[in-house]
Parts: sequence; structure tokens; C-alpha cells
Amino acid sequence: MTPPKAFSGAPTKVLRVGALKLALLALTALPLCVAGCKSLSMSDMTSSIGKPDTELPSAPEDVRRYTQAWEKRYDSKPNDKETVLAFARGLRAQGQFDQAVAVLQKLALKNPEDLEILGGYGKALADTGRLQEAAEVLKQSHRPEKPNWSILSAQGSVADQLGDHAAAQAFYRESLNINPGEPAVLSNLGLSLALTKRLDQAEETLRLAAAHPRADARVRQNLALVLALQGKFTEAEVISARDVSPEQATANVTTIRQMISQSNTWREIQTTNTRTAAPAAPARQRTARAPGKDPEEAWTRAAAATANAR
Repeated sequence: MTPPKAFSGAPTKVLRVGALKLALLALTALPLCVAGCKSLSMSDMTSSIGKPDTELPSAPEDVRRYTQAWEKRYDSKPNDKETVLAFARGLRAQGQFDQAVAVLQKLALKNPEDLEILGGYGKALADTGRLQEAAEVLKQSHRPEKPNWSILSAQGSVADQLGDHAAAQAFYRESLNINPGEPAVLSNLGLSLALTKRLDQAEETLRLAAAHPRADARVRQNLALVLALQGKFTEAEVISARDVSPEQATANVTTIRQMISQSNTWREIQTTNTRTAAPAAPARQRTARAPGKDPEEAWTRAAAATANAR
């Protein structure tokens, strides 16, 4: 199967396609700035006037200025926790994952008991695809007696990327027990359910996520994708058009239609989702393929990283 082109529009976070899931990647590209995104003020952009804002903006150009402002501060205060964490957030948002790891690793080595630093470091490791290391660091970045919902969600994202979807969903549900209704976590859970071919449950979960007042464009695009995978193309276009132009929404859904028509894997996913309980059919013989060329492997490896590890 020829990999589909990612949808147009600048993503708020660069995704590492090789390590993750091709199918759910298709609807994660976001426009430059959706309604409600935050723009930086002049004081945010210049290190000479006070301290830059720690809140990461949405628009790519604002992210670039945010990162530059914190980089200037980092040059003079490389061991300041707030500075390092903010600078690393900007680097991750721009896809400079290896640099974010390097910046956070130095601070983590000096502060091995600081859970916030470890959490940021673990998420950055996950961005680079160093999943086993990320899993170990994230496990150490909160305590069993005081779990952190954001870290649990990040652990779920890593587990999904490692192919352990049952563990991932357990992490997401534990996260939601702490922070009920959090749209980012619901979105992660919805994607994970889609990966296990439970599209009805995935749709229900993503609808809950999209209905939340703080749901962002990424959540809505994930819902649109799952709807399209079930053949609900018109509704998928309507939801997608909330954040991109009607023309782009149509193009997005057209891409999904093409993927469905080109790959038996998509038809199998849909069949699995609608099949009533019945004796399992004998496993079909599969032609040997070169590593990474199997379309079903592409599905299994291409969606979990769209999970939100923030």
C-alpha cells in the first residue's frame, strides 16, 4: 500500500512517522491556529523585558518565538528548573526532540529525585522513539501513593507505541480516575481502542473527548478519522471542517476513503468492528513481507504516537 500523504496544515507537534501508526496519523495535522489559540505578547518574546510566559502557544510562529525567548534565558540560566522545562517544551513542540532530551537529561542527572523534571525527560525520550528508556523514566516520575494523571497518560502512549494496548488502556483509565473527562486522555484512549479494532467504543470515547470545552483540533480530527474508518464520511467531513477549510476536510476524508479501498487491513478492521459473536475463522496464510512493509503492521505501528503525551 502506498502511504497516504499527511493532511495539509502545520501540526502543533511534529510526529515521528517511522515509529508510529500511519493510519491515525492522517487526521492529526492541524491548521496554523485554531480559535482560542494564544498569541505571545512582546514581553513574552523578549528576554530583556521580564520573563517569558511559560504557557506554550498554539500557532507555529508563536511557538518559534516562545522557544527563542526561553533559549536566551537558558543560555544565562542553564540549571534553572522553570527555564529548562519551558525551553524543552518549546523544543518538543518544534520537533527538536533530541535537543529537548539533551537539555532535560543534564537537569535530570543533577536532580534525580525531582519528579517534574523526570516527567518532562521521560516524555522527551518518548518523542525520540527511545520507548523502553521512556517507560522506565516515566515509571519513576510519580509515586504509587500520589499518581500523576499526565504521566499516566504518557505511560499509556508509550505502551501503545510498544504494542501493549491493554496496558495502555489501563494507564488511560487510571489517569481518567484522577482527572475525569480530560479530553487529551479520552482522545488517547479512543485511539488505543481504534488500534484494537473496537471502533464503536473508540467513537463513543472520542465523542466524549470532542464534547469537552477544552477539546482541541487534534481531538476533533481523531474523531473524524474514526468516523471515516466506519464509513461515516459525511459526518467526518463536518467535524473536520471545524478546524480546516471545507476543501481540506473533503480532501482529508478522501484520503481515508483511498486507504480503505487500497488495503484489506481496513476492511478487516471494519468487519471486526461490526461482526457479532461467532466462531473464529481459521487464520489466513500470509505472504511473507519485508520488515515494515506489511500494511497491517503499518496500522499497528502508525496510530499510537498521535496520542497526546502532554
